[in-house]
Amino acid sequence: MEQIIERTSPWLLRRHPFLGATFSSSPSDDDEGPSTSFKPDQTERRRRKGHPAIDPLTPPPPASEFPPYEPRDFFRYELIHQSKKSAARVGRIHTPHGVIETPGFVAVGTNGALKAVPHQELAAAGVDLMFANTYHLMLQPGPDLVASAGGLHEFIGRDAPIITDSGGFQVFSLAHAGEKDGLEMKSRKPSKHKDAAGLLVKVDEDGVLFKSYRDGSRVSLTPESSVEAQKSLGADIIIPLDELPPYHIDRAVLERSVFLSHRWEARSLKAHLRDVRRQAMYAVIHGGVDEDLRRMSAEYLTSLPFDGFAIGGSLGKDTAELIELLGHLMPRIPKDRPNHLLGIGDEGSILGSIPHGVDTFDSTFPTRSARHGTLLTRTRGRVNIRRSENSTTHEPPCWECACRLCRHHTLSYLHHLDKAREPMMWTLATEHNLHYMGWLMRTQREKILNDEV
Repeated sequence: MEQIIERTSPWLLRRHPFLGATFSSSPSDDDEGPSTSFKPDQTERRRRKGHPAIDPLTPPPPASEFPPYEPRDFFRYELIHQSKKSAARVGRIHTPHGVIETPGFVAVGTNGALKAVPHQELAAAGVDLMFANTYHLMLQPGPDLVASAGGLHEFIGRDAPIITDSGGFQVFSLAHAGEKDGLEMKSRKPSKHKDAAGLLVKVDEDGVLFKSYRDGSRVSLTPESSVEAQKSLGADIIIPLDELPPYHIDRAVLERSVFLSHRWEARSLKAHLRDVRRQAMYAVIHGGVDEDLRRMSAEYLTSLPFDGFAIGGSLGKDTAELIELLGHLMPRIPKDRPNHLLGIGDEGSILGSIPHGVDTFDSTFPTRSARHGTLLTRTRGRVNIRRSENSTTHEPPCWECACRLCRHHTLSYLHHLDKAREPMMWTLATEHNLHYMGWLMRTQREKILNDEV
């Protein structure tokens, strides 16, 4: 234990020096993914250290341990129009740094920056909310440095809403890199670390222990330390720590994971309520594609005073399964608070989710697609800029788009930039796809207002 503590991130260590051990992450018997298994020897170690044993299905704290929910003066959801045709709705989320029009797309700026594009472009594109990842910012430059700069808004120069996650998604997705995990629980091997599957060292009742993909050093992340990191970052909306099992997982293992996430989220909420700092916290509803577990998760988390509700974990193997999941889950989510669908941003999933009342969506899909040469357009559909016919197409990608690419350049020019590996290609294509997402959400809001969706 002393060796683990010595190699743990100093920022987290001085705040949470104890790394307990009750559960550990290891392959299940049928090799369908990691399982959260109870180990008697670890139970005995907890007893010796004064920590009681925790059964995997121990229920989380009851709602009676929390104050009742009351709308914040700095954060609230305003319903503008409820469609007469479906559960789709138009609203506004009021935050300390501005209003978020919903339904709305959320751009992902992993390290506090959009790749190849200044975040100021989001306003021109009509994208109100930006996502930043606590995991990456925790490893570099560190929450303390960001706090010393005045918080993330000051550090990156953004006077508009920001949401940060707990860091858990990156920890678990890197650990499951390469597995077919279904929607949201998507994972890719990090470019700077060959042994992605070895990054997750341990999952236990206290939190997770993982290796930094930057230098291999061990870092602990607990519900409390994740909240404290997000307090230092100062985002308008923050997320509690949760466990993210993959799509292919035994039902009993998934049930234990949901209970663990509930206990972690309750601890996160208590830490948040001790020092709110004009920040809102969204719960993360889990349960995979199991209807009973999703219902149980929704019933428990909506009984707590969270400011909004995110839908996370594995969301199905495809869009059809996602939409089916939302059909029985969304009616259980309070209508007086905002909701968010984590990690979903392709057009088909968005258009299928909005009629169920989803407010916001975050994804790297449009920006990542742009860097790989795919443009999302109103008139041509998806355009692969690398196709040979685009080398002589002296027309803009979309005559109706107001982005810089479509106003001043052509497909042939962008094809040339891509072939020459000019970084300007990334910038122009990413700006265009962000403008497309802004247009898509704006048209959906208009259709809802007209009761067409």
